[in-house]
Amino acid sequence: MDQIQRVKIITKILNKTYPKISVPLKSRNTFTLLISVLLSAQCTDVNVNNVTKKIYPKYYKPEHFVRLGRKKIEKLIRKIGIFRIKAKSIFNLSKILVDDYKGKVPNTFDELEKLPGVGHKTASVVMSQGFGFPAFPIDTHIHRLAQRWGLTNGKNVIQTEKDLKKLFPKKNWNKLHLQIIYYGREYCKARDCFGITCKICSTCYPKRKKPLITKKA
Repeated sequence: MDQIQRVKIITKILNKTYPKISVPLKSRNTFTLLISVLLSAQCTDVNVNNVTKKIYPKYYKPEHFVRLGRKKIEKLIRKIGIFRIKAKSIFNLSKILVDDYKGKVPNTFDELEKLPGVGHKTASVVMSQGFGFPAFPIDTHIHRLAQRWGLTNGKNVIQTEKDLKKLFPKKNWNKLHLQIIYYGREYCKARDCFGITCKICSTCYPKRKKPLITKKA
């Protein structure tokens, strides 16, 4: 089975499993989406949502977080991993948005990636889910699955993003990256499937008998 055949099988299974898909991180607007994605680094979406559901009803604009200051932001997000570093980034990026962008989140990769604490993956999620711009956010989980499914050689997340963008139509990127995330969490888990048991792995690689060791991002 070649790569093109695997892409067709993967697309069919994902569309059948998740015909409709929702954004896992809860947000009130593009700014709170940006904050939630920043908070989700080294943290589960569930934990982020549990914390932000107490924040966003009252604080949902950059101006709000500038007025709060770093220490109060720390108290609000202290249940999140590396909360002090994230609080610093949230305060500093909020100040930049107020000073330079009239409180609006910029809608280009270049401008987003210049904000404190915002890397390419975070910018990709905001561009995709916040602005509807075709993007393919790649985290370590998608990187692992893409290797298992024979879609990339697994050098790093940058290479994986390039490979997936070549294989799948641009119009499908925004939905597809969410479908892969959900499928990985439910069926192709790191310590359960090992590239052998889930429907995608067993269909694409019926002769694979030994666990596949994937390369880290």
